[in-house]
Parts: sequence; C-alpha cells; structure tokens
Amino acid sequence: MKIGIPEMLQLYKQGMVQIIDVRFPEEHKVYSFSFIKNIPLNELPDRLKELDKSKIIVTVCPHYDRAEMARIYLTLKGYRSKYLVEGLLGLADYLRGDRAKDFINEIKK
Repeated sequence: MKIGIPEMLQLYKQGMVQIIDVRFPEEHKVYSFSFIKNIPLNELPDRLKELDKSKIIVTVCPHYDRAEMARIYLTLKGYRSKYLVEGLLGLADYLRGDRAKDFINEIKK
C-alpha cells in the first residue's frame, strides 16, 4: 500500500518499480525528477497503456494525497501499486548533495 524512499529507490535501481508523478503539468514544470514519468491524475485512466504491469507502480505527488488516490485507482484496475509516503518534497530533501550524485551514478550503470 505505501512505500518509503529508501525502499523505492532500491527497487527502482533493481528495475522492479515504475514511478509515476501524478501532479498536473503546471506543477511538473516547476520541478521534476528525470527518472520519474509524469502522468497527471486526471489523465491516468486514458494513459494506462503507458504503465508496465510487470512492475510495481509507485505513485508520487508533493505529499501523498493524490498519490494515494492514484494507487487506489490502479489497484482496482489490477496493478500492483504503492504510494510514496514522504511525497516528492520528501524525495527532494532526501536526494540532496552526495546522496543525489551517488543515486544518479548508480542508475546510469
């Protein structure tokens, strides 16, 4: 149902999750993460084909409210899904300095 940042990043490095940012385009323009796909919450029903059913879908938003709504929807549609508890603001705080550099270097391998 929910997932924390360290576990999500570890699963991402292992190719086991697809991370979906459900923020609206205006929000996404302000800041984004290169390894996270943006599918706004209101577009999710029409863009399910872009999701990889073989992976756990992790939904994210600034905090977790919209991500939790997206997770519930995806679960009802048959996807294995979780939402990021700390939200994108927590992820931005977590991936600062050397931690961000190390993570990016690891996923480029």
